[in-house]
Amino acid sequence: MVLESLINPVNAEKRPVQMLILGFVYATVGIFLALWVFKTESSLIMVFLASMAAIPLIFNTINMEEEKDLEGMEESWLLKEHGKALEAFIYLFIGMTVAFSFWYVLLSADTVSLLFQAQAGTIKTINPGATGFAVNGFADFTRIFLNNVRVLIFCILFSFLYGSGAIFILAWNGSVIGAAIGNFIRSGISEAAAYVGWSKVSHYFSNITYGLFMYAIHGIPEILAYFVAGLAGGIISIAVIRHDFGSQKFEHVLLDSADLLLLSLIILFIAGVLEVWVTPLIF
Repeated sequence: MVLESLINPVNAEKRPVQMLILGFVYATVGIFLALWVFKTESSLIMVFLASMAAIPLIFNTINMEEEKDLEGMEESWLLKEHGKALEAFIYLFIGMTVAFSFWYVLLSADTVSLLFQAQAGTIKTINPGATGFAVNGFADFTRIFLNNVRVLIFCILFSFLYGSGAIFILAWNGSVIGAAIGNFIRSGISEAAAYVGWSKVSHYFSNITYGLFMYAIHGIPEILAYFVAGLAGGIISIAVIRHDFGSQKFEHVLLDSADLLLLSLIILFIAGVLEVWVTPLIF
Protein backbone atom coordinates (compact mmCIF):
# COMPACT_ATOMS: atom_id res chain seq x y z
CA MET A 1 0.00 0.00 0.00
CA VAL A 2 2.85 2.40 0.71
CA LEU A 3 4.65 2.11 -2.62
CA GLU A 4 1.49 2.18 -4.72
CA SER A 5 0.22 5.36 -3.03
CA LEU A 6 3.30 7.48 -3.71
CA ILE A 7 1.77 9.03 -6.83
CA ASN A 8 -1.56 8.92 -8.69
CA PRO A 9 -2.11 8.69 -12.47
CA VAL A 10 -3.08 12.37 -12.86
CA ASN A 11 0.14 13.58 -11.20
CA ALA A 12 2.13 10.95 -13.09
CA GLU A 13 1.01 12.42 -16.42
CA LYS A 14 1.43 16.02 -15.25
CA ARG A 15 4.91 15.44 -13.78
CA PRO A 16 6.33 12.39 -15.58
CA VAL A 17 9.87 13.09 -14.34
CA GLN A 18 8.71 11.99 -10.90
CA MET A 19 8.13 8.57 -12.40
CA LEU A 20 11.87 8.26 -12.93
CA ILE A 21 12.43 8.56 -9.19
CA LEU A 22 9.55 6.19 -8.54
CA GLY A 23 10.98 3.60 -10.93
CA PHE A 24 14.32 3.85 -9.16
CA VAL A 25 12.61 3.30 -5.80
CA TYR A 26 10.53 0.36 -7.05
CA ALA A 27 13.57 -1.42 -8.51
CA THR A 28 15.76 -0.69 -5.47
CA VAL A 29 13.19 -2.06 -3.04
CA GLY A 30 12.74 -5.11 -5.26
CA ILE A 31 16.50 -5.74 -5.39
CA PHE A 32 17.10 -5.65 -1.64
CA LEU A 33 13.95 -7.56 -0.71
CA ALA A 34 14.90 -10.25 -3.24
CA LEU A 35 18.44 -10.48 -1.83
CA TRP A 36 17.10 -10.63 1.70
CA VAL A 37 14.26 -13.12 1.29
CA PHE A 38 14.88 -15.04 -1.96
CA LYS A 39 18.62 -14.70 -2.44
CA THR A 40 19.21 -17.76 -4.64
CA GLU A 41 16.40 -16.74 -7.03
CA SER A 42 16.89 -13.00 -6.69
CA SER A 43 17.54 -12.34 -10.40
CA LEU A 44 13.89 -13.06 -11.22
CA ILE A 45 12.26 -12.23 -7.89
CA MET A 46 13.58 -8.65 -7.94
CA VAL A 47 11.89 -8.09 -11.31
CA PHE A 48 8.65 -9.55 -9.99
CA LEU A 49 8.71 -7.35 -6.87
CA ALA A 50 9.50 -4.19 -8.86
CA SER A 51 6.65 -5.02 -11.24
CA MET A 52 4.22 -5.77 -8.42
CA ALA A 53 4.85 -2.33 -6.91
CA ALA A 54 4.10 -0.65 -10.25
CA ILE A 55 0.96 -2.63 -11.15
CA PRO A 56 -1.62 -0.45 -9.29
CA LEU A 57 -0.29 2.76 -10.87
CA ILE A 58 -0.12 1.21 -14.35
CA PHE A 59 -3.63 -0.23 -14.05
CA ASN A 60 -5.15 3.05 -12.81
CA THR A 61 -3.39 4.96 -15.59
CA ILE A 62 -4.71 2.58 -18.24
CA ASN A 63 -8.16 2.87 -16.69
CA MET A 64 -7.94 6.65 -17.00
CA GLU A 65 -6.84 6.37 -20.64
CA GLU A 66 -9.80 4.12 -21.40
CA GLU A 67 -12.14 6.74 -19.97
CA LYS A 68 -10.64 9.26 -22.39
CA ASP A 69 -11.61 6.93 -25.24
CA LEU A 70 -15.23 7.04 -24.11
CA GLU A 71 -15.33 10.84 -24.35
CA GLY A 72 -15.64 10.52 -28.12
CA MET A 73 -12.78 12.83 -29.03
CA GLU A 74 -10.86 12.74 -32.31
CA GLU A 75 -8.05 10.22 -32.77
CA SER A 76 -5.38 12.93 -32.99
CA TRP A 77 -6.44 14.26 -29.58
CA LEU A 78 -6.55 10.76 -28.10
CA LEU A 79 -3.06 9.92 -29.34
CA LYS A 80 -1.79 13.15 -27.83
CA GLU A 81 -3.43 12.29 -24.52
CA HIS A 82 -2.09 8.73 -24.61
CA GLY A 83 1.32 10.24 -25.24
CA LYS A 84 1.25 11.67 -21.73
CA ALA A 85 0.72 8.21 -20.25
CA LEU A 86 3.42 6.71 -22.46
CA GLU A 87 5.86 9.43 -21.39
CA ALA A 88 5.16 8.59 -17.75
CA PHE A 89 5.68 4.87 -18.46
CA ILE A 90 8.96 5.54 -20.24
CA TYR A 91 10.26 7.57 -17.30
CA LEU A 92 9.22 4.72 -14.99
CA PHE A 93 11.14 2.27 -17.16
CA ILE A 94 14.20 4.54 -17.29
CA GLY A 95 14.12 4.87 -13.51
CA MET A 96 14.09 1.09 -13.12
CA THR A 97 16.90 0.70 -15.64
CA VAL A 98 19.02 3.33 -13.88
CA ALA A 99 18.46 1.57 -10.54
CA PHE A 100 19.51 -1.80 -11.95
CA SER A 101 22.62 -0.21 -13.48
CA PHE A 102 23.43 1.72 -10.30
CA TRP A 103 23.31 -1.30 -8.01
CA TYR A 104 25.10 -3.44 -10.58
CA VAL A 105 28.03 -1.04 -10.39
CA LEU A 106 27.93 -0.52 -6.63
CA LEU A 107 27.46 -4.04 -5.27
CA SER A 108 30.27 -6.58 -4.94
CA ALA A 109 31.17 -8.91 -7.81
CA ASP A 110 29.81 -11.99 -6.01
CA THR A 111 26.49 -10.28 -5.27
CA VAL A 112 26.19 -8.98 -8.82
CA SER A 113 26.89 -12.43 -10.28
CA LEU A 114 24.04 -13.87 -8.22
CA LEU A 115 21.64 -10.94 -8.55
CA PHE A 116 21.92 -10.68 -12.34
CA GLN A 117 22.49 -14.33 -13.14
CA ALA A 118 19.43 -14.72 -15.37
CA GLN A 119 20.07 -11.36 -17.05
CA ALA A 120 23.66 -12.38 -17.83
CA GLY A 121 22.42 -15.50 -19.57
CA THR A 122 19.99 -13.45 -21.64
CA ILE A 123 22.64 -10.91 -22.65
CA LYS A 124 25.01 -13.65 -23.75
CA THR A 125 22.36 -14.98 -26.11
CA ILE A 126 21.79 -11.58 -27.69
CA ASN A 127 23.34 -11.66 -31.12
CA PRO A 128 23.11 -8.39 -33.03
CA GLY A 129 23.96 -10.49 -36.07
CA ALA A 130 24.00 -7.51 -38.41
CA THR A 131 26.89 -7.15 -40.78
CA GLY A 132 25.77 -3.87 -42.31
CA PHE A 133 25.54 -5.52 -45.74
CA ALA A 134 22.24 -5.86 -47.54
CA VAL A 135 22.79 -9.57 -48.27
CA ASN A 136 22.60 -10.67 -44.64
CA GLY A 137 20.97 -7.52 -43.30
CA PHE A 138 17.47 -8.28 -44.56
CA ALA A 139 17.58 -11.82 -43.21
CA ASP A 140 18.76 -10.52 -39.82
CA PHE A 141 16.12 -7.81 -39.87
CA THR A 142 13.34 -10.30 -40.60
CA ARG A 143 14.49 -12.61 -37.79
CA ILE A 144 14.83 -9.79 -35.25
CA PHE A 145 11.60 -8.06 -36.25
CA LEU A 146 9.54 -11.26 -36.04
CA ASN A 147 11.05 -12.07 -32.64
CA ASN A 148 10.18 -8.58 -31.40
CA VAL A 149 6.65 -8.95 -32.75
CA ARG A 150 6.36 -12.14 -30.70
CA VAL A 151 7.31 -10.19 -27.56
CA LEU A 152 4.85 -7.48 -28.60
CA ILE A 153 2.07 -10.08 -28.74
CA PHE A 154 3.04 -11.26 -25.26
CA CYS A 155 2.70 -7.68 -24.00
CA ILE A 156 -0.76 -7.39 -25.53
CA LEU A 157 -1.89 -10.71 -24.06
CA PHE A 158 -0.44 -9.98 -20.63
CA SER A 159 -2.16 -6.59 -20.57
CA PHE A 160 -5.43 -8.01 -21.84
CA LEU A 161 -5.51 -10.95 -19.44
CA TYR A 162 -3.96 -9.31 -16.37
CA GLY A 163 -4.81 -5.64 -16.90
CA SER A 164 -1.24 -4.35 -16.52
CA GLY A 165 0.70 -7.61 -16.75
CA ALA A 166 2.99 -6.27 -19.48
CA ILE A 167 4.91 -4.36 -16.81
CA PHE A 168 6.68 -7.61 -15.88
CA ILE A 169 8.09 -8.02 -19.40
CA LEU A 170 9.11 -4.36 -19.46
CA ALA A 171 10.73 -4.52 -16.02
CA TRP A 172 12.60 -7.63 -17.13
CA ASN A 173 13.92 -5.78 -20.19
CA GLY A 174 14.90 -2.92 -17.90
CA SER A 175 16.93 -5.30 -15.75
CA VAL A 176 18.66 -6.73 -18.84
CA ILE A 177 19.56 -3.31 -20.24
CA GLY A 178 20.55 -2.14 -16.75
CA ALA A 179 22.86 -5.13 -16.35
CA ALA A 180 24.45 -4.47 -19.75
CA ILE A 181 25.04 -0.79 -19.00
CA GLY A 182 26.20 -1.55 -15.45
CA ASN A 183 28.68 -4.09 -16.70
CA PHE A 184 30.00 -1.60 -19.26
CA ILE A 185 30.59 0.97 -16.50
CA ARG A 186 31.95 -1.59 -14.06
CA SER A 187 34.48 -2.92 -16.57
CA GLY A 188 35.64 0.63 -17.30
CA ILE A 189 36.16 1.34 -13.58
CA SER A 190 38.09 -1.90 -13.18
CA GLU A 191 40.42 -1.09 -16.08
CA ALA A 192 40.99 2.47 -14.82
CA ALA A 193 41.73 1.24 -11.29
CA ALA A 194 44.19 -1.36 -12.59
CA TYR A 195 45.92 1.30 -14.67
CA VAL A 196 46.60 3.54 -11.66
CA GLY A 197 47.62 0.63 -9.45
CA TRP A 198 44.53 0.32 -7.25
CA SER A 199 44.50 -3.46 -7.25
CA LYS A 200 41.85 -3.81 -4.53
CA VAL A 201 39.48 -1.46 -6.31
CA SER A 202 40.17 -3.21 -9.61
CA HIS A 203 39.44 -6.59 -8.07
CA TYR A 204 36.17 -5.32 -6.55
CA PHE A 205 34.86 -4.11 -9.88
CA SER A 206 36.24 -6.94 -11.99
CA ASN A 207 33.63 -9.16 -13.59
CA ILE A 208 32.98 -11.25 -16.68
CA THR A 209 32.64 -8.83 -19.56
CA TYR A 210 29.39 -9.43 -21.36
CA GLY A 211 28.26 -5.82 -21.53
CA LEU A 212 26.26 -4.78 -24.54
CA PHE A 213 25.85 -1.04 -24.14
CA MET A 214 24.81 -0.88 -27.76
CA TYR A 215 21.65 -2.78 -26.83
CA ALA A 216 20.23 0.44 -25.41
CA ILE A 217 20.27 2.16 -28.84
CA HIS A 218 17.55 -0.03 -30.26
CA GLY A 219 16.32 -1.25 -26.87
CA ILE A 220 14.66 2.05 -25.93
CA PRO A 221 12.47 2.20 -29.10
CA GLU A 222 11.58 -1.45 -28.58
CA ILE A 223 10.47 -0.74 -25.02
CA LEU A 224 8.38 2.20 -26.23
CA ALA A 225 6.68 -0.10 -28.75
CA TYR A 226 5.96 -2.63 -26.00
CA PHE A 227 4.50 0.10 -23.80
CA VAL A 228 2.23 1.27 -26.62
CA ALA A 229 1.06 -2.29 -27.24
CA GLY A 230 0.58 -2.88 -23.52
CA LEU A 231 -1.52 0.28 -23.28
CA ALA A 232 -3.67 -0.91 -26.17
CA GLY A 233 -4.19 -4.34 -24.61
CA GLY A 234 -4.98 -2.82 -21.22
CA ILE A 235 -7.54 -0.41 -22.69
CA ILE A 236 -9.33 -3.27 -24.46
CA SER A 237 -9.24 -5.33 -21.25
CA ILE A 238 -10.94 -2.60 -19.22
CA ALA A 239 -13.53 -2.05 -21.96
CA VAL A 240 -14.36 -5.78 -21.91
CA ILE A 241 -14.69 -5.74 -18.11
CA ARG A 242 -17.23 -2.92 -18.39
CA HIS A 243 -19.35 -5.01 -20.79
CA ASP A 244 -19.54 -2.41 -23.53
CA PHE A 245 -19.76 -5.05 -26.27
CA GLY A 246 -21.43 -3.91 -29.48
CA SER A 247 -21.86 -0.34 -28.33
CA GLN A 248 -20.54 2.68 -30.19
CA LYS A 249 -18.23 3.45 -27.28
CA PHE A 250 -16.72 -0.04 -27.46
CA GLU A 251 -16.14 0.34 -31.20
CA HIS A 252 -14.41 3.65 -30.51
CA VAL A 253 -12.15 1.92 -27.97
CA LEU A 254 -11.28 -0.79 -30.52
CA LEU A 255 -10.48 1.84 -33.15
CA ASP A 256 -8.20 3.71 -30.76
CA SER A 257 -6.49 0.46 -29.70
CA ALA A 258 -5.97 -0.47 -33.36
CA ASP A 259 -4.24 2.87 -33.93
CA LEU A 260 -1.99 2.21 -30.93
CA LEU A 261 -1.12 -1.28 -32.19
CA LEU A 262 -0.26 0.11 -35.63
CA LEU A 263 1.93 2.75 -33.99
CA SER A 264 3.70 0.08 -31.93
CA LEU A 265 4.49 -1.93 -35.07
CA ILE A 266 5.92 1.16 -36.78
CA ILE A 267 8.15 1.90 -33.77
CA LEU A 268 9.21 -1.75 -33.66
CA PHE A 269 10.12 -1.57 -37.35
CA ILE A 270 12.30 1.49 -36.67
CA ALA A 271 13.96 -0.32 -33.75
CA GLY A 272 14.78 -3.25 -36.05
CA VAL A 273 16.39 -0.89 -38.57
CA LEU A 274 18.49 0.67 -35.81
CA GLU A 275 19.61 -2.73 -34.55
CA VAL A 276 20.56 -4.18 -37.92
CA TRP A 277 21.94 -1.24 -39.89
CA VAL A 278 22.72 1.63 -37.49
CA THR A 279 24.20 -0.01 -34.38
CA PRO A 280 26.94 -1.90 -36.31
CA LEU A 281 28.10 1.37 -37.85
CA ILE A 282 28.56 2.93 -34.40
CA PHE A 283 30.09 -0.05 -32.62
